[in-house]
Amino acid sequence: MIRSILIAGLLTSTVAACTTAKPYGPAASATAQGFSVQPIESNRYRVSYTALSQEDARRYALRRAAEVTVENGAEWFRVVRGYTDMSGERRSGSSVSIGGSSSSGGYSGVGVGLGVGIPLGGGGEKTTESLEIITGTGPKPDEPSVYDAESVLINTSG
Repeated sequence: MIRSILIAGLLTSTVAACTTAKPYGPAASATAQGFSVQPIESNRYRVSYTALSQEDARRYALRRAAEVTVENGAEWFRVVRGYTDMSGERRSGSSVSIGGSSSSGGYSGVGVGLGVGIPLGGGGEKTTESLEIITGTGPKPDEPSVYDAESVLINTSG
């Protein structure tokens, strides 16, 4: 019994390690967690961030947009288009099974089993937030879709 509990604990911690959020940084591939930036024009970019939560994806996409703005000598950015893509829903569950058997020797048996589905292989829900931005300098337009890059960096760090 104790051995079963230890094995279950080991499986749980292994599964948890597969579905943990990655630290802020570039994505290693198109489907991995992290950011990607695609220049469109001299002051227009598509910034995307993939994370395990919608909140993190949005916050980090804004953070990366602010970084791109500062890296290119601008002070503010306008979000002209944005969308959210959610994929890879978590799949887990449980089931109960009953089975029976009999043999020609007059013996029979009945068994009951309990199954628990655990999402292996990092099957967490991934969210990608994509923003198309235009960067600018000078006075920041007073519009809800325009962000001061330095303020965004201060408020989204840590």
